Order: sequence, then C-alpha cells, then structure tokens
Amino acid sequence: MNFPSRLVPLLLLTFPLALAQTAATQTPPTQTPPLSVGLALDSGGKNDRSFNQSAWEGAQRAAKDLGVKVRLFEPKTDAKGVSSRGAAPLAKAGANLVIGVGFANKDSVEAAAGQYPAAKFAVIDDLPTGANTAGLRFREQEGSFLVGYIAATNSSTGVLGFIGGQDVPLIHKFQAGYAAGVKFVCPRCKVISAYTGTTPKAWNDPARASQLAASMQAQGADIIFAAAGGSNAGVVKRVNTSQCLHASALPTGVKFSRNLFATLPRSGAYTAACQGDARPTFFIGVDSNQNYLGDDDSNPATLNHGMTSMVKRVDNAVYSIIRDVQKGRPWRSGDQSFGLQNDGVGFALDLYNRALISPVLESRLKKVQNLIVYGTVRVPVK
Repeated sequence: MNFPSRLVPLLLLTFPLALAQTAATQTPPTQTPPLSVGLALDSGGKNDRSFNQSAWEGAQRAAKDLGVKVRLFEPKTDAKGVSSRGAAPLAKAGANLVIGVGFANKDSVEAAAGQYPAAKFAVIDDLPTGANTAGLRFREQEGSFLVGYIAATNSSTGVLGFIGGQDVPLIHKFQAGYAAGVKFVCPRCKVISAYTGTTPKAWNDPARASQLAASMQAQGADIIFAAAGGSNAGVVKRVNTSQCLHASALPTGVKFSRNLFATLPRSGAYTAACQGDARPTFFIGVDSNQNYLGDDDSNPATLNHGMTSMVKRVDNAVYSIIRDVQKGRPWRSGDQSFGLQNDGVGFALDLYNRALISPVLESRLKKVQNLIVYGTVRVPVK
C-alpha cells in the first residue's frame, strides 16, 4: 500500500507509540515459585551423625541441585514432657511437601495430611494412611546382613554383639539381618543382643549403651554393631576407650582364633594399653557413615576402631521424593521401598576402614549382595 508522503512522518511517530501501548497491555509471564519442602526431624537434631543428619543432607542436596526451599522443624518438649511434631506447622507455613523423619512422626503426618489435602506428605520408616501420603521404608535387614558378614569374617573371638535402641519391630530388622549375616559365614559364631530400653528415651541413653557394650566385651565380643540412634555414642566411647581384649580376660570357652590386623600401625594409646596377647575391639556404626568416630588418634593411617557402618541412605530417599514432586511426576502414595537393589542400604568403605576390609572380603561382599538382590539369599526381618 502506498501512503501519501505527508502522512509518513505521522505514521513514524504513532507506530512506536502503538507498540508501547500493546506491550503495556500484555501480562508479564509469571514465575512458578520454587517447591517448598518441610523437614520434620525426630529427636536428636539435624547434626546427630545419624538418621536426622542423613535426611537433612538429602534435603540440602535437593536445595542445591533442584532449587527447592527447605524449612526445618525440630521437635520440642514442654514442661509436661509432651513433644510437639512439625508436620502441621510446616504445612501451615506453606510447605508443598512435608517429610516426617522417623516413625514417631507418623501420627502427626496423618493428621496434617487430612487437614492440608493440597500438600503432600511422607514418613521415613513408617507407612501413613491417606491418598496424599507415602511411606519411605528401608530393607535394613539387607545392609545389616552385609555388616554381619564383615563382623564374622574379621572377628578374632567368634563372639559378636548387637545393641539396639528402643525395642521395636524396626530395630528387630537390624538385629535379624546382622545375626543372619554372621551365621551365613560363621555358623559357630555367637551373637549377643540387647536393647537400651523400651521407650523413646532409649535413643538417647549413651551411658546405658556403654554399659551394655562393656558387658558384651566381658563375654568376648570384639565387634559390636549398634543401631541405637544417639545412644550409639556410648558404644563408640566404650570401644575407643577399651581399645582391645586381652587373652587373660576372655571368658571360659572363648579363645583368639586369629590376628588379622597384627601388621597395622597402632596409636600410642593402643600400644600402651594392649601389650601382650591382645586383639583390637571394633564398633559398627549405623544410618550414616560413622567410621571416622573410631579414629581415636586423628590419624587414619593407624588402626581404626570403626570396622564399618551400615549406611541407611535416608539422604537418597529424601532426595528422590523431593525430585519427583519438583519435576511434577505422578504422586505415588503408599509404600516406597529402599534396599540393596536401589542404593537404599549398604556398608561404608573409606580411608578410615580401608585396611580392615580386604580386597578378598570386598569381592565376596559383592557376590553376597547379588545373591540378596536376586533373591537367592532371603534375609529374615525378625
């Protein structure tokens, strides 16, 4: 189309103005707010070197990788001894996904899920009810079987210990798997088991755990697996303090059968306390990698008293469910299971215990793991 020459300047002036008016009337694109995740911890705090800490690390990894916002709630106990739980407060504050760490959060999660149907909820170690809830549960018995295999292979006495926290079905899975792993490689070995208590206080009673560990050592136990939450600290302290068992103090019927770690360099404290015919004592940690706690002289090159740890990858489970929700994947209510097959459990191997897990033992453990994954070996749960 040809415009008269006198109209061209007018068009040049009005055209930019029209563009500006059009732009002004368009609605700017809205940004989707980041996913808000609430983490309701169990007792012990986020730095408990165990269950809570692993969950917190998984949430922090999700915050870094996926850009989600994480809010934290630690249970509080009032003057009457009543503990408050964080599911409802976190949902009220706007959390799209609330994760309750530990079975003690189940009731509060179920109540909050009914009150806030638009939000999603998960419980670690239990199975809540409700279409907007999921249970992140672990096959702890599988990882415990592996550390039981390690303990029996490396024991000098053939006597192994297990110390649980609260005497509940969940910890029975640890005990059953551990005992089965011991017996798988050493049918003649003996497993001594005990619990720190029957109430939630059992998770934070290191003094009682230390007493139990001392009693087991007196019966000849040179390796003790502790699945007791904060009470684990008592077992670690006892092992790091006792350092070794002496042949002269072994009970009737128990003798040293070997000395697998005779060539490893020792700390000064060990050398002073364990002269003569003696063998080192060890603990096996739980949930997170606690191997470093056995480094009593701050030197990983010397004999470490943390044999290994049965790692329960709570961090992977937390990260997994956050990722699924953040990416808009279909919500899977009900049970979500984590075991050896999907990196949910395992054992810790690092610079602290590398000298304790021989290449031959490591190779055997891989074969045993495959036997469990493919169902050739069925690990008991109680």
